[in-house]
Amino acid sequence: MDFSKIQKESMDKINSVDNLDQLEKLRLFYLGKKGIISQEMKTLGSLSIQERKEVGKNLNNLKELIQQEIQKQKISINSKALNKKIKEEKFDLSLPPRNFYNGKIHPISQTIEEVINIFSSMGFALEEGPDIESDFHNFTALNIPPDHPAREMQDTFYLSDSEKNEKLVLRTHTSPVQIRTMIQQKPPLKIIVPGRTYRCDSDSTHAPMFHQVEGLLVDKNSTMANLKGCLVDFLKIFFEVDKLEYRFRPSYFPFTEPSAEMDIAYSKIDGVLKIGEGNEWLEILGCGMVNPRVLNNCGINSKIFQGFAFGMGIERISMLKYGISDLRSFFETDLRWLKHYGFDPLHSSSKTGL
Repeated sequence: MDFSKIQKESMDKINSVDNLDQLEKLRLFYLGKKGIISQEMKTLGSLSIQERKEVGKNLNNLKELIQQEIQKQKISINSKALNKKIKEEKFDLSLPPRNFYNGKIHPISQTIEEVINIFSSMGFALEEGPDIESDFHNFTALNIPPDHPAREMQDTFYLSDSEKNEKLVLRTHTSPVQIRTMIQQKPPLKIIVPGRTYRCDSDSTHAPMFHQVEGLLVDKNSTMANLKGCLVDFLKIFFEVDKLEYRFRPSYFPFTEPSAEMDIAYSKIDGVLKIGEGNEWLEILGCGMVNPRVLNNCGINSKIFQGFAFGMGIERISMLKYGISDLRSFFETDLRWLKHYGFDPLHSSSKTGL
């Protein structure tokens, strides 16, 4: 067998092919089970030992050389094909872009953030608590007796703790956080408490789950005048009005004494609600001086300390500020609604529309 001739011939053929199918045929022709190299290997048994060593060595060298050359040519063919594809492919810049929408901050989240920022600037600290509360924290400690309407099944979602045999509720207000704070911390206290609350009610102005924010201040010298000044300043900043017409009406809450409801004036011109002035009045929140019984229930000496508390609905003040007519729309997850009423995350301090 002329190894030099076969080597030259195989190299020339391998380097001349330009596609993988032809290259595979050459591989089988030389290296396959019925290929030239394999057939020559079968003849080694008929040779002498010395010839067998020499011919076997040459065959193995030729086989390895052909394998290397085939692999090299395979890489070359793939590389040429890839470069050709890259060169011929073009981007069609005339195609329309995909629709892209920026995310929006929900009005509830935005309002909670605004309320926290305003009261934080007044020195109030943020406190939070669990949604599932004990009867003590939600009712008893707040001076709400067993026969109070708030304890009726039609107003409150009741749960049961089978392990402790204890009656639990989905909190009807965020006031239990005030109780927890007064029990765990010593006065003076100055906290703001936003969060979810739950009541058995559902219509255009009520929802079974809604949001409240409450405030509490306990010290030795707080008065009703301090409470009024705090709330007036908050509403002026929140509704962005310099002159705010308001009034406080006597009311009743078991956990405050005396208690009051605060109204703000408004007018409606061409279907647009204007907050702060006008001939009509709108209830905005409830407030009062903390009932001494509540302080004593929390281990605070009501003869030394006193304080005030207030609470308002987040959805309510959001609807008034941003002109939202139906409370249920807050929870319908309508992206069109959120796109209209939502806020730009990078500029969430101001309202963004369509």
